[in-house]
Amino acid sequence: MPLLVVLLYIFLVVVAIQALFYLGVYTKFVFSKDKQSDHNSLPVSVIICAKNEAENLKTFLPSICEQDYPNFEIVLINDDSTDDTLDVIEAFANQYSNIKIVNVKNIEAFWGNKKYALTLGIKAAKNEYLLFTDADCKPMSSHWISEMCSHFTKEKSVVLGYGGYSKIKNSFLNKLIRYETLVTAVNYFSFALSGMPYMGVGRNLAYTKAEFFNANGFINHIKVRSGDDDLFVNQVATAKNTACTFSENSFTTSLPKKTYKAWYLQKRRHVSTAQHYKPLHKFLLALLYISNLLFWVLAVVLFVAQIKWQIILGAFVLRLSLQYLILGMASKKLKESDLILIFPLLEFFLIIIQLTIFINNILSKPKHWK
Repeated sequence: MPLLVVLLYIFLVVVAIQALFYLGVYTKFVFSKDKQSDHNSLPVSVIICAKNEAENLKTFLPSICEQDYPNFEIVLINDDSTDDTLDVIEAFANQYSNIKIVNVKNIEAFWGNKKYALTLGIKAAKNEYLLFTDADCKPMSSHWISEMCSHFTKEKSVVLGYGGYSKIKNSFLNKLIRYETLVTAVNYFSFALSGMPYMGVGRNLAYTKAEFFNANGFINHIKVRSGDDDLFVNQVATAKNTACTFSENSFTTSLPKKTYKAWYLQKRRHVSTAQHYKPLHKFLLALLYISNLLFWVLAVVLFVAQIKWQIILGAFVLRLSLQYLILGMASKKLKESDLILIFPLLEFFLIIIQLTIFINNILSKPKHWK
């Protein structure tokens, strides 16, 4: 059998795999409705770990301090900062009585490890329900705490939220960052709603103290430099204990990186944690990425070779149509609809960058979280 014919069959299988993901998995998120419980006044501890974040805290912390919620404390963790972070935290604590300060000094065994600082913050929190975000994050609503925590029930002890990035006009990098964030969110929401939760993002994540201590905290991956959010969720989340919230009032938005180098280094740290996921999750995510990569590579090869071009064109259009339709509806749900027109271009660039990151992470390990 000629090689090009073999590649044609592989291409058709790849398109079929992609169709299964779009129609069998992503539709779980696209057609789901945000469900809330009546438990909207649970005592909550909002936990923020800050390392050299003085300016961001000045900008974004007021939006958390002024949340419309009757019973919450804010645990501010100063992770051995070398700037004025501690001074800023102390100034806010003087202004707001519900702020608790945890001042962390690094020790040799856990030098540069965010998980160590977070563990001290969690232990200091007085409430059972914990809500996490970052120092450069801003809730999209004064009802953020209420929206996130309304999903806690007797059965649901892990709540996954959406943490987007602010928009920058006329910036392709910004669109690429937001596209990657969109796709990641659609993946973890869709898998969770399919009964296979595998990650969450620390910019907008909630779980109970009981879940944390029952899992012995971060001990199983304490030596992994990142993953305080996704690896912990991968460890403890199940179909029964995990809830998703994607109402606009539950969103947070963060400052995106402004240079390709800074974003690339950030993604290297994030991607390095995936090798520690559960085997099924690693298999499905690898299948998804490989099918994405092969779709574009084989499409180019087969179009150039002009073999059975009608079949290739039909399969190509089918897959792009599914992307525009399903991912387009998801992007509207997560308020990222300005990306829709250039989905294929963004996907193509993202696949190349992810491949480069994968190769680089094999050759050298990424550095500490800050």
